Amino acid sequence: MKDFSQHPCFNAKSRETHGRIHLPVAPKCNVQCNFCDRKYCCVNESRPGVSAAVLSPEGALAYLDNALERVGNLSVVGIAGPGDPFANALETLTTFHLVKWKYPNLLLCVSSNGLDLKPHVDELADLGVSHVTVTVNGIDPDIVEKIYSWVVVQGKRIFGRKAAELLINRQTDSIEALLNAGILVKINSVIIPGINDLHIGKIAQVMARCGVDIHNCIPLIPTANTVFGSLIEPDAALIHRVRMEAGVWLPQMSHCARCRADACGKIGEKTGGEEHFERLRLFANGPAEAVRA
Repeated sequence: MKDFSQHPCFNAKSRETHGRIHLPVAPKCNVQCNFCDRKYCCVNESRPGVSAAVLSPEGALAYLDNALERVGNLSVVGIAGPGDPFANALETLTTFHLVKWKYPNLLLCVSSNGLDLKPHVDELADLGVSHVTVTVNGIDPDIVEKIYSWVVVQGKRIFGRKAAELLINRQTDSIEALLNAGILVKINSVIIPGINDLHIGKIAQVMARCGVDIHNCIPLIPTANTVFGSLIEPDAALIHRVRMEAGVWLPQMSHCARCRADACGKIGEKTGGEEHFERLRLFANGPAEAVRA
């Protein structure tokens, strides 16, 4: 039976008692979202896709050792970037193997765009990865084509409608494989005004038919120097309307904090500040340097 009880993203009640840590071991990405710029990381910034540093799998394990000493009630170890975990499959899976070996009681979780996820589902299941999030921003190629500039498959950059159709098909296949493996699946959908805000209810309907467990409708964060940088962030009324429409089909996560790729602690607690940045950068040098410090 699937267990929601200890994952603060999948269970609103557990966010008061359980924390999570994201290990930023995945810098490369295989898609270009028109709202994403991963080059800039500010000490006061909190949004997906940014991290103060990128860690090796060994550095990530040392950083986790340190975090478990400092932060109480960490129940979940996740990988959510700053790129896509399966554009960095070796680093992602090596990190999970190390964590599983040393901390077998911690939940393992990963967040992906789904493009390159399916080939790794069996290994994720063998590792005991219990919770996976897939970002699905559209199921209509005409809409998806507006959201992504390109995708990369086998080292080749693909554009336009072909890229949109490829992404949709691979996401669907990945989600079905995860569910068949007994893994709990959450869908993230970014609410992009004028692009997909009238479409997200349909996403929820289709994902519900697949058997997805929960849906997270995330308001766009307009980011400078991106295609969607000039759009207006969705207001409370728009967010409420989208979640009501999607909620007809799937349970809604309404407590998302749009976490950084290096988030640590309970949802809603600020991740950032110079101390956090310096600690991550220390472990980015590798576990030996961190231990000496």
